[in-house]
Amino acid sequence: MKKKAKLTTTKNAAELAEVLGLGRADGIELAVRSALNTKIIQVVEKRKLTHAAVAALAHTSRTRVTAIMSRNTKDISTDLMLRVLGALGVTAKVTFGRAA
Repeated sequence: MKKKAKLTTTKNAAELAEVLGLGRADGIELAVRSALNTKIIQVVEKRKLTHAAVAALAHTSRTRVTAIMSRNTKDISTDLMLRVLGALGVTAKVTFGRAA
């Protein structure tokens, strides 16, 4: 008899990291990368750009842009996501605060 998978819902990256047994730093990385990914998708959709057009602007491959747009960023560096945002005319602002 197959064991049923337990479904868990999380509200944010910190909760997700905890459920996955990851450390605080990993949770912060998840949150930052997710925010970058979300912003890229929003800008590309708002400007109605093709993946090829974004790739040309950011000097990267269409395959990588497609991965970002599909939220399949396992093999995409944070560095590249920042470069894509910059190529789209968006700057990222980093703020620091005390961790709870």
